[in-house]
Amino acid sequence: MEIKPDFSSFKISAKGMGIQKQRMELITENIANTSTTKTEDGTPYQRKYISVKQENANFATSMNRNSLALKNSGLSVQNFTQNGQPKNGIENFDPELKLKISEETDKSEGEMVYMPDHPDANEDGYLMMPNVSVVTEMVDMISASRSFEANLTAFNAAKQIAKDSLDI
Repeated sequence: MEIKPDFSSFKISAKGMGIQKQRMELITENIANTSTTKTEDGTPYQRKYISVKQENANFATSMNRNSLALKNSGLSVQNFTQNGQPKNGIENFDPELKLKISEETDKSEGEMVYMPDHPDANEDGYLMMPNVSVVTEMVDMISASRSFEANLTAFNAAKQIAKDSLDI
């Protein structure tokens, strides 16, 4: 009898924790830049987020591969072109788990605030603020934290199963 260990559950959980860590880092950056009205290119800071897409993610292909498809844990899976490439942002492709992970920039405009004394205000005294909402970021942070905890729980369960299987 040949024993072949399968550590795919560890890889999936570890990848999920890594994605949530990246997500929390971007949320932290967004919160830190809620009042940055002028970046290097002269525009207000634009909110960033992580976008994750599973390659060929549909029910039929998941069933044909007899594998467990990763669930979307509150991450945005929009803004991809027809061939699955992100429209903007930095792409990181993980061939083993068939995931496309990219850092996206929210292109929506921020709020115009009347601040005539601010050095970045226009001639009418209005200032374009970053499109970051602290409330939205905190909700995203809680979601990322809970998703991280869920992946950690799954990782620990797989670890316990592997440990218990050695006792047999």
